[in-house]
Amino acid sequence: MKRLAVLAAAAFACAALAVPALAATKTVTVGDDFFRAKSLKVKKGTTVRWRWAGKSPHNVAVTSGPQRFRSKVQTSGTFSKRLTKTGRYRIVCTIHPGMEQTITVR
Repeated sequence: MKRLAVLAAAAFACAALAVPALAATKTVTVGDDFFRAKSLKVKKGTTVRWRWAGKSPHNVAVTSGPQRFRSKVQTSGTFSKRLTKTGRYRIVCTIHPGMEQTITVR
């Protein structure tokens, strides 16, 4: 009986660790004065990765939504955020007016 309980606990632990591995990742290109994709729909738990592809400095900042976050200003590299709260996120580059993105998490 005790052995069965240990095996069940081990199976549960393995399953719990596997769930985050199944979560999706969506990549958004941050170009010179644009986000590609301008709007995105993802499931709760999805990681969004912004990848800088232009030469100008940009950042990613949530101006409204259920979670607030902001990347540093950068000209290359990536910034990732796992979206764990449902709702609509309005994301901008605070350096460039009009550079906006909407992400809907369901």
